[in-house]
This record gives sequence, structure tokens and C-alpha cells, in this order.
Amino acid sequence: CVNIVVYCKLMRCLRCPVAYHTGEVCVAAGSEMLTPTTIICTNHFSPKKGYSHHSHVNVSWCFVCSKGGQLLCCESCPAAFHPDCLNIAMPDGSWFCNDCRAGKKPKYRDIIWVKLGNYRWWPAEIQHPRNIPTNIQNLRHKIGEFPVFFFGSKDYFWTHQGRVFPYMEGDRGSRVQKTGIGKVFKNALLEAENRFKEIKMEREAKETQENNRKPPPYKYIKINKPCGRVQVYTADVSEIPKCNCKPTDEKPCGFESECLNRMLMYECHPQVCPNAERCCNQDFTKRHYPETKIIKTAGKGWGLVALRDIKKGEFVNEYIGELIDEEECRSRIKYYQENDITHFYMLTIDKDRIIDAGPKGNYSRFMNHSCQPNCDTQKWTVNGDTRVGLFAVCDIPAGTELTFNYNLDCLGNEKTACRCGASNCSGFLGDRPKGKKAKKKVKKRRARNEGKESEDECFRCGDGGQLVLCDRKSCTKAFHLSCLDRTKRPFGRWDCPWHHCDVCGKPSEAFCQLCPNSFCKNHQEGALRPWPPNGQLCCQEHDHL
Repeated sequence: CVNIVVYCKLMRCLRCPVAYHTGEVCVAAGSEMLTPTTIICTNHFSPKKGYSHHSHVNVSWCFVCSKGGQLLCCESCPAAFHPDCLNIAMPDGSWFCNDCRAGKKPKYRDIIWVKLGNYRWWPAEIQHPRNIPTNIQNLRHKIGEFPVFFFGSKDYFWTHQGRVFPYMEGDRGSRVQKTGIGKVFKNALLEAENRFKEIKMEREAKETQENNRKPPPYKYIKINKPCGRVQVYTADVSEIPKCNCKPTDEKPCGFESECLNRMLMYECHPQVCPNAERCCNQDFTKRHYPETKIIKTAGKGWGLVALRDIKKGEFVNEYIGELIDEEECRSRIKYYQENDITHFYMLTIDKDRIIDAGPKGNYSRFMNHSCQPNCDTQKWTVNGDTRVGLFAVCDIPAGTELTFNYNLDCLGNEKTACRCGASNCSGFLGDRPKGKKAKKKVKKRRARNEGKESEDECFRCGDGGQLVLCDRKSCTKAFHLSCLDRTKRPFGRWDCPWHHCDVCGKPSEAFCQLCPNSFCKNHQEGALRPWPPNGQLCCQEHDHL
């Protein structure tokens, strides 16, 4: 489909490769419907010579800065831009905007601005031909033309893509006169605004209903798919280690056995293992997953539940997706942030490879985070390559949701609330789960004005060693990875826990001087008190001192 990538029934143009989903949601307004699965699309619009309403017209302002001047005009729609606003040089010859190059077309029920004759740009709605009066249906029109209903005047007219552009929330048009046509235009603006909000709410409600009915679209794959320069490694059979299990064992190399390969997180190879095909340590290759089901959870989106009892140590699933490198990872994260995509499915294998289960993956992508998970991730060597498996850390009864700890590296400075519901829930993804707090060693802190770039002791436990430094310019705090409940260093810019409110995760304004606890403006009242030895503010965790 030109608009979205989902695998279902399509209707295709007889004259070119364009295709849309069946129905009216995706199809370009003005397409001629021949049968339920065949159309002639709007790319085959041929303007009538000498007919002014078929001519293409561009706006006289830049779509980015709203100012006039020397503009770069799209030759397919009314869009116009300053080359500087697009960070490009003025091209030679014909030029088309990004939307037109991507195949985006006006659709039925879109609210648009229309240019008709000498009138100003006027707000209107694209309507399906079957929903308009019969006399308007019978007016002469070509493939690529569609009927529009003008707000304010209540008139209809047939027009085409070259004379319309999308209405955006907050559009006001040009200066409005108080009498005559200006009064009608003012009413048109109010009607367009109300209709735009109404359609937006309808579409959001329908989208919510669809999301509640089935998971968002993705492509199911059984093995990791390398992208770009990323490679999948394969070992020579002679390099694969041989275990010491005996063919006489009841379940040779099983997860309850003492298989040497299993202990070292190596999967056996049937040509090397003495148990050959009887070997029970080939779960990755044979995809021995317990039966599971995707469900809609309360407050956590989609999740995965076990349909049978799973024993502690048993293989649950492999984390499958596209194998990408760090450059591609950063590119995708930037795209997600720019397009308000908040769900990430990335998991690091090694310094050169990352699994992204977003566009492609298996059922493991639906497993939610928990601060008290029943599964954990393990990196295994399978036929010479590193693979990520999910294994049960406790006995899991049938019907239980499967979870693991994401050990999330937060992107940006806003934390994501955790909704796992565990008794030790930290409140935010990436924070250390709550538990018994170790007695903190109180040490005299070095003053910040000594010119020291960062402190050489962990701000949580007070010990030295290998530390992670806060990236804030004015912050000298440092922490052990273990004190942050992390297994790897943060990805990209990282602000330490001292800068986020312990209650809501927003930027802090009041800080404990003895530990990373801090509070925002709304939660600082009563949270801190002076510490008797030196009068420094500290939180209630230090009352025992």
C-alpha cells in the first residue's frame, strides 16, 4: 500500500503498479473504481487544455516559515518552500515535494484548503461521490477529480490534487473581513475547525479499538535477519565443543542435566554431540518453545502468557529480530523520536550488533518488563554465533504472564513509568528495583570547586572502583554499574538518578546530599531535613544515622 505497510488484500491500478488496501481509508480520492480489486489511480489525471480549473496552482508562501519571496514550488501539489528552509540549493528543472515523492494523495473525508477561480484559499472536505447530491454526481469530471464540500457556503465542486493542500489544526487563513464574503469565510473557518476535530476523534477512537482488538502490525520471522553490513557467524564443525553426556541418560543434555556445553552456554551440534538427535540441548536450532499466547494486559499494552507450566531453567523463547549495527540503531532511534514512536524493541548482542524486533520478530517481542521477572536473558553460542535466549528463573504456572528485566538505557532526560506491579517495583524503567537497602558509608565529600572533573567514589555506596559518570556538565556524581542495577554502560547521553524526582521522574529541584534521592517542586515538601553533624539536607533514609 502507498500509505501503510500491512499485509492484506489490495486493489490495484490497471495502468501502473500503484496499489491500495481495499475500502476507502487508504485509496486516493478521485480514483476510478472498476471492480472491488481494480482501479485506475489518480496518477492518470489528464488536465483539459484551456480549462482554468484543471490548471495547477501553488501557494505564495513557504510551508515552513509562512513567508513569501523566491519559492521552490512542487509541480504536483500547491506546496512551496524556500530552498534555505529545506537546506537545499535551488534545483534545476522540475521538482516534487517529499509528500508527492512518497506517493501521498488526498483521501476521502480529508479536510483541505481549495483554490477555486479568483476566490481565496477556502476550507472544504473531500467527499465520496456516492455521498453527494445527484446533480453534482452528474457534472462532467475526469479520473483524478473528486468532489469537495465548501464550509460556510455549502457549495460543491469537482477539483484535483493540484489545487488542494491539507488543513492543519490551528489554521486560520488570511485576514477576515467583518461583512459580506468575509463573514461567510469566518463561519467556514469555525465549521472546518469543528469538523476537523470530529473526524480526528473518530479516527483516534477507531485506531484505539483496532489496537485493542489485535497487536500492531509486524512481520513474524523465525531467525535473525541481518541488515546492511551486519554478519551472521557460522563456525566450522571441528570448532564446536563436545559435551560429556552419555547416550544412556534419560534426557541427555537436558536443562536439568550436568551437560558441560549447557553450563558454558553452548548449544550442542548434532554432528558433534555423542547423543546426536537425542540431544536435548538444541532448543535454539529446533525452536523448542513452550506454547504461549499474546494477550491484552491491564495498563501495559500487549503481553505474552504461558499456556502450560514451565519449569525453572527451561528455555522459553529466543529474542528474534533484525540484526543492525550501531549506526543503523542510532538512525532508527532518531526516526522513532521524530515521529513520536515510543515503543522500542532493541537488545544488544555485542559491540557490533543489535537486535531490533520492532518491524520483524517473534512472540518474544511482546514480553513486558518487570522489576521481579520470571525470565531472564542469556547469551548463548549457537553454531559459532551469539544468540539471545529467554530462560525461566522460577517455576511458571500456566496462565502466567512472561516477563524479563529490560535493564533499559533511558533515551533523553524523561523517565518512563514502570507498571509491572511488583512489590519491589522501582517506579521507572531503568531504575534499580527496591529491596533491602545496604547501610551507606558516610564519607566527607570533596568540594566541587577543587577543579576535579568527577568524584572517585560511588555516590550510592561510597566505594571506589570502575564508575559510570553523569553527563551533566555541572554534575560530578559517579556510580557503580551494580549500584544502578545495570549490566552495561548507558547508551548515549546519561543523567544520573540525582536529577530525577524519586516520585514522578520529573527534573529535581531538591537534593539529598548523602544519596541519589531527589525531589521535584511538587514533592519536595517534607522530603528533606538537615543532617545534625553538618546541617546538610538529607532524606528520611538516613534517620538511622
